[in-house]
Parts: sequence; structure tokens; C-alpha cells
Amino acid sequence: MRVAGLLLLLALAGCGFHLEGSTPLPLSLGVVHVDTSDTQTDFYFGLRKALMAAGTRIDDDGHDAEDAIIHILNDSSQQKTLTVSTLNVPTEYELRYKIRFSVTIKGREVISPEDYELVRDYAYSETAQLAKARENAILSQALAHDLVSVVMRRLASLSGAAAHS
Repeated sequence: MRVAGLLLLLALAGCGFHLEGSTPLPLSLGVVHVDTSDTQTDFYFGLRKALMAAGTRIDDDGHDAEDAIIHILNDSSQQKTLTVSTLNVPTEYELRYKIRFSVTIKGREVISPEDYELVRDYAYSETAQLAKARENAILSQALAHDLVSVVMRRLASLSGAAAHS
């Protein structure tokens, strides 16, 4: 049984499998300042958490010119009515979460501004307003989490040469 477990671990390690949140980042992203106008969004909190889980130190002051800087240029979510009932009551909504970010290291732009957007639809029931409000918040957090994963994979894709020069 131990041998089978060991073989499974070796197979997973050999194929590049990593636990979620343990995305290896280039050494040039060892200290990062996150530059954003809104530090209270789900995406911002998730990105900080993911960076720290990857071993990155967050520089909240941003005074060191040697730090990598992740510029969050846009971080927004919006809700739109998709369908209404015959009584003109909304029955389905669309939730969109958009981000735009770029990265500079030592004053050199290594990721030019990139846009990402995720969309989810959900049904609305007038009789369950509190539950649906909570569902909206949960969906927004899930979209932000998914966008954090996209950004972390993008950061991990920086080659050592591009990130060090």
C-alpha cells in the first residue's frame, strides 16, 4: 500500500502537478507591491493571499524600486438583468467580473496591460431575496478567485530571463 502511494506521489510530481495556491513564481517576484486604487475587493484580497501562499512577500509601502509591482488597473464587477417575468420582475441575472493588470519589475514592464473577464448567470426568486443576495456575493467571490488563479498562472509563466533582466 505504501509503495502504491509513493508511486502516485512520484507520478503527480513528475507531471508538474501542484496543489492550488502553490504556484511557483520567478525569484524576481519574491517581493511584490500591489498597486491598486481599491484595496477592499475580493480580487485584491485573493491575490494577496495567493502571492503569500506562493512565498512572495508583500510590500505594502511600495518604496523599494527593486520590487516587482503588480498594477491592478481595473477591478470591477457588475450585475445585469437577463430576463424578467410577465409581471416585470427579474428572474435571471448575469454577473460579470473584470480585471485589467500589468506588471513591472525594476521599472521595466514585463507584462503589458491585459484584460480578463468572467461571466456567470444565476436565477432569481423574489421569495428568496436574502438567499439570492448571498448567492450573488458567493458568485462574485468565486469569480474573483478564478481570476486570481488566472493571474497567478500568468505570473508563473514569466520566464527567468524576462523576469530577471
